[in-house]
Amino acid sequence: MLARLKEDMQAVFEKDPAARTRWEVITSYPGLHAIWLHRLAHALWHRRLRWLARFISHISRFLTGIEIHPAATIGRRLVIDHGMGVVVGETTEIGDDVLMYKGAVLGGTSLNKGKRHPTIGNGVVIGTNAVILGPISVGDNARIGSGAVVIKPVPADSTAVGVPARVVRGPLVERAPMGTLQHGQLPDPVMAAFRA
Repeated sequence: MLARLKEDMQAVFEKDPAARTRWEVITSYPGLHAIWLHRLAHALWHRRLRWLARFISHISRFLTGIEIHPAATIGRRLVIDHGMGVVVGETTEIGDDVLMYKGAVLGGTSLNKGKRHPTIGNGVVIGTNAVILGPISVGDNARIGSGAVVIKPVPADSTAVGVPARVVRGPLVERAPMGTLQHGQLPDPVMAAFRA
């Protein structure tokens, strides 16, 4: 578990150019705090200490502004940057090397007790205030644009933008290394509408 916590911290340095020192990251990164507290709550959840897991999740939300259900499955090296308002629902599954920004919601669309939240692949970037709803999949290395509302599956290596989100393919979605967040190269559906 300690190795996983160190790996989470190292991921912050790899995905956030503003991260300067370990001390700064350990003491001042609420996204990292939320992930660490989730890892503890998740372990307790699976040991059937459900009330304690929920209580730790509640304290985490109070301290960080990030709500992650203790039953949610989170892979390695998740980074939540500027995470205020992030919500991760109970049956959500998140792969490795995912980057999420402020206000991202991985939510459900029903009161069903079964799978009702998204499955996020490896290497996905979820933009500010993006909402992904229901038991859908977002494929590996996909990009979800800021403010998008995703209600249909998103294939691997593609970008989804708009409300409701639509998948954009082609040269604008060339796979870039995780550290190169080329936000200026994402398609702009509003500008495309003006040009039409």
